[in-house]
Order: sequence, then C-alpha cells, then structure tokens
Amino acid sequence: MKIENSLSLPQLPEAPSQAGLQFTVATEEDFDEIMAMSQDIYGGLDYLPTRYTAWLQETNRTVILARKQGKVIALESVCVIDDGETMLVEGLRVAPQERGKGVAGHLLRFCSQLTKSKYPEVKVCRLTRDDHLGPKDFQKYRLITKQGILLVRFRAEDLKLRLAELDQDGDLLSSSCSSTSIPPPVHLDHTAIHRLYLTTDLMQGVLPNGTIVQDWQPFKPVPSNMAILLKKEIDWMVNDITSPTVASLCTFPFRVPIGDEWYYLNIDMFGKDLALARQQFLCHLRRHTATLKGHVMCQMFLDPPLWKPMTEFCRQTLGVELVKEYTEQCVVESDVI
Repeated sequence: MKIENSLSLPQLPEAPSQAGLQFTVATEEDFDEIMAMSQDIYGGLDYLPTRYTAWLQETNRTVILARKQGKVIALESVCVIDDGETMLVEGLRVAPQERGKGVAGHLLRFCSQLTKSKYPEVKVCRLTRDDHLGPKDFQKYRLITKQGILLVRFRAEDLKLRLAELDQDGDLLSSSCSSTSIPPPVHLDHTAIHRLYLTTDLMQGVLPNGTIVQDWQPFKPVPSNMAILLKKEIDWMVNDITSPTVASLCTFPFRVPIGDEWYYLNIDMFGKDLALARQQFLCHLRRHTATLKGHVMCQMFLDPPLWKPMTEFCRQTLGVELVKEYTEQCVVESDVI
C-alpha cells in the first residue's frame, strides 16, 4: 500500500498492504473522475456534485482517494467534529468493478490512521448507515440512534396546487375548523438556536439520544458543532420556543444527478407528535417548493412509529409517490484505537 507524498502529512504507521493501491488527498482536478466512478450511486441522489468544492475548503475535513494503476477507484471523507473528539466518515464510494474486494475497509483504516495522526484527541469514529445492521455490525459498532426514512417524489408544480388547498395543519381549507387549529411553528434565528440548543436543556427530550442529525451528519449540541451548522443553508423550526416537543431542520433544495430539473429536499424531524410533525413538514414544503420547477425527491427522517401515518398522509392527502418502503437511518460509532 503506497501513501503518496502529495499528502504532506505526518508519517503514519504501516498499514496492511494491498497490491497496487495508493492514497492521495482529493483536489479540484479529480472531480470529473470521481463523478464518473459515482454514476447512479445513492439511487441518483448523490449530494457530492454540489458539495465537493466546499468539502475541499473545510479546514476540519479531509477527502481521501484510493487509486489503482493511477485511476480513482474509491473516495472517503473524514470530518472532525464534537470539539475534536469524533471523526465523522462520509461520502464513501467504491467503483463498481472494485466492490467486494476489501477496498472500503482498507480506505477506512487508512483514514482513521491519518485522522488520528493529525488529531490525537479523536476518540471515536462515527458514521450513518441506511442498510440493515446485522450481528457482525454490532460487534464493530455501537448504535447511537435511528430514524425512519420516508422518501417521496413529486412535481413541484403539482404539489404547490395541492398545498394551496390545505391549511397549515394539512386539512382541506373547505372543511377546516379554526378553533381546533394548532398554533403555527416557530422559525428560529441564530440567537434562538443558540439559546435552545446550547444554553438550555429544552431540546434534550426532543433530540434522538441528544443528537442533532442534519442531512446524515450526527452532531452533539456543542458550540463548535453549532458553528458548523449555522454556516449551512438550513431552516430550523420548533413547535413552541418555550417548551418544544417537535423540532425540524430542513436543508435548502439542491440539484441531484438523477435527471434534468431534479432536486433533493432533506428534512430531519425530531419528536413524537404526529400532528406537530405534519405541520412542520407542510411548512417546509411550502417554503422550499414555492420557486422550484421540476421534480423533487424529498427525504424525511423521523421517529420510526411516525413513519406509517406520515406515509399515509403523503399518499392520501398530498398525493405524492412513495419511492421505497420503510428503511432506517442508523447512527453508529466505534472507538478509534
């Protein structure tokens, strides 16, 4: 296993050898080759095309490529979070012809060594998965939390027409009863976010295992992580700023390579009250589809018991198409030795 000199990083301990495998730090010039390797990954919902350049500029992130005979065959990104104690692994992909050969395992071990050499205080490796975890996985990882994954698709123009017929709670305007309406959700500014998530314990009973999971990224509610989150284009919402029971984070829509005029909308929902979750879901849809034209893949992560009734609401009331049956988003971690 060869470590390219272009890394310009401290000398690492010897890693297990694998013939013809080299590691390099990713650059802007690697983009086209990475995208060619990544075709059809994540069912066409790959976020990397819109985030690759930004990733390369993040000081707490390293993007590593595995090469074979000079060609890119795998990528993995490591971001250091949680006040330097956690390495967050993201973006893993292996070229189709190289899958099942142990490349991902070698790449992860290399990234762990590399991160530990740069950040000796790192204690755990954390990642988010959407596949079924078996007994072997739990020998390697601890489960931090899990959410149900609800993935639907629709044409933005059709959904806007349907939303115009509904009130804020999802009832038809023609049959709504204002006396039973739930107070509208509260959009949070940076000051309110800091107060709720950092200076009070109000969110501890809302967040799954005390974790902010934003678009597949799990964060502890600490100031250094909040500084990362507040740089992103996210809508933060709660049902009640004085006593929140449901909160949500909505990532602004971005294009995905599934086809022309296709967008991805990510909503992370925390809490167990269906009516409040539904209300915030509608609020995010109204705001973020208002100016869109084309198709939208909307993925919402929510408390597992809410998945079925929310799916029924999406199908029957909103008239949107369910893309896949129930799956789970699992946040897991392991110790970094």
